[in-house]
This record gives sequence, structure tokens and C-alpha cells, in this order.
Amino acid sequence: MSVGYVAIQWNRHKRVYDACIAGGVVLYLSVFMLAGKAFYRGAHAISDPILAMRALATCAFLMLHVVLCLGPLARLDRRFLPWLYNRRHLGVATFLVGFAHAFLAIGFYHGFGVIPPLVSLLSSNTNYTSLASFPFEILGALALGILFLMAATSHDFWLRNLGARAWKRLHMLVYVAYGLLVMHVALGILQAQRSWWPAALVGIGVATVVGLHLVAGMRERRHDEAGTRRVTPDGENWVAVACVDDLAEARGCTVTVGGGERIALFRHDGGISATTNVCAHQGGPLGEGKIIDGCVTCPWHGWQYRPRDGQSPPPFTERIETYRVRVLDGRIEVDPRPLPPGTPVEPARIADRAG
Repeated sequence: MSVGYVAIQWNRHKRVYDACIAGGVVLYLSVFMLAGKAFYRGAHAISDPILAMRALATCAFLMLHVVLCLGPLARLDRRFLPWLYNRRHLGVATFLVGFAHAFLAIGFYHGFGVIPPLVSLLSSNTNYTSLASFPFEILGALALGILFLMAATSHDFWLRNLGARAWKRLHMLVYVAYGLLVMHVALGILQAQRSWWPAALVGIGVATVVGLHLVAGMRERRHDEAGTRRVTPDGENWVAVACVDDLAEARGCTVTVGGGERIALFRHDGGISATTNVCAHQGGPLGEGKIIDGCVTCPWHGWQYRPRDGQSPPPFTERIETYRVRVLDGRIEVDPRPLPPGTPVEPARIADRAG
């Protein structure tokens, strides 16, 4: 969080995160180049520029798989949350590696003629009606353009000025970029390969991305379906949603009532508080976060709110909805009617669980 728009401040966590990304990229490229030199010799030797192009391309493609898998993995296992926290850094790094591949490829194949390289790329093959000779390079260029838009708008300046919904829609285009890249690979490299294993690796990658999203989606659907069975009894405003023992100290969980918006519950300082599950920043799932320095901390980007009133600590001014909550006989009950953002609500004391 920042009061104004300032240059990105790298704390220790971000430095370690970015160092891991940079180290992983360098290690992958080095191993790929060395392995390529070792396995392809003599008449089958691959030139250094082509080997570098392939190394950069496969590295970027692999990184995009990681970007797409982090979301469902974090929902299935909280241990992936630290990697989700700065996923935008990984996305920008993915674009940079992909751009390096495109720059080298366009220069190598289109940079030595009288026609400008980009014009040559767009005009050298216009056989769009043939699957076997389709200009697959265009698909890669379109995907790279989408990744550029996402990388260029990754700063909170764009999130604030575009609006959360528009910004989110823009960044959901990552799935379009992924589809374009899969077709780019399938119509390009795989058609020229006689070995079966490159196609198998691409298939495994696609199956992993799709499978993780389906598993996480089904889990979320079961969670919400359980909430539809919780209804407010006639003449009452309180609904039992969980047990005290279901919540770990300084941790959150999410519940739903009657299919409505998710509610985030937090156990802290001997009490239970309830807020909306939607972060004011980018709609992140607050209930999947935890209490840090006395504040509900969003697992996506670290925005914070006081659990007692849903207000961000000074000097920040963001506010979220809160809910009334009580503890009876070890059961947590909430009033599913949200209170205005920033409304103070006294936490339900766990010591009063006996009723």
C-alpha cells in the first residue's frame, strides 16, 4: 500500500522473491544451453542464436504456466501464498523473457533484408487458410502484445485510474495470451518436430493448468453450495456458520449464508471478527489471509484493515464492510446483513462461548 504513487519499494520479501525469479531464469537458460550443446553435436549441432531463442521461448512458456498455476495452488494449499503475494513480479519477468525471445527471433529471421523486420514478420507469410503452413509467429506476437499490456499496467497507478473491474478484465486476458501461445507452439515448433516428447510436455502443461483450475473451482463451488443451505431462521438475524475450533489464531476463513457474498471470519486476541471477503484493492480473498500487526492482511498484495472496524490503519483511508458476530456454546454466529464500510463492531469474545 502507498499513500501516493511512488516508485516500487523493494522490501526484503520482494528482494528474495525477485532474486529467486532472476536466479531461476539464469539457471534454466544456462542448463538449456549446456544441454543443447551436449546433445546436439556434429551434423545435428544447433547454432547459438537458435539455441538461445529456444531457451528463452521455453523459459517464458514455463514461467507463464507457473503464473497461471499459482492462483489455484494457493487456494488448495496455503503454503503457496508467499509465491502468490508478488505474482505480478513474476508476470512482468515472464513478459521480459518472452520479449527477449521475440527480439532475437525477429532480428535473426527478419533483420537482414531491405524490408523492416516487423513488416517482414507480418507480410512474409499470409497463408491463413492452411493449418500446416499457418503463420504461427503472428499468434506469438499477439500473445506478447497482451503480456506487454499487463506488464505495463501492473502498477497500482493503473489499477486506481482504470478501476478495479476494468483492470481485472484486462489482466484476465492472460488466459487469451496462454491460448495463443499454445497454438503458437502447436502450429510452429511441434509441426517441425519428429520426436514425441515436446508435444507430450506441452500436453502435460495444458492439462496441469486446466486440471488445477477445475479442481480449485469445484472446491470453491462445494464451499458456496454449503453456504446456500445456511439460511436465516424466521424472525431471527443470526446464522451459525462455523465452530470456534475451526479457526486458528491470527488466521481467517470464509463462509457464505444463503448463497450471498462470502464473509471472512478472523480469530484474534481472544475474539472473533467478521468482514467482507472482498479486498478494496483488487477484490482479493481476505478470508484466505491472516492477521499481521493486528490487521487483516490480504494474501494477494498485503493491503490491511483493522478487524474491529474494517478501516485501513492511518494514514490510509480504505474501508470495507463489517458484520456483527457472536459466539454461543462454541458456535460462531453472524448477522448476514453487512454494515456500512468502516463500521466499528466489537469482536465476539471466545471466553463467552458457554453462552
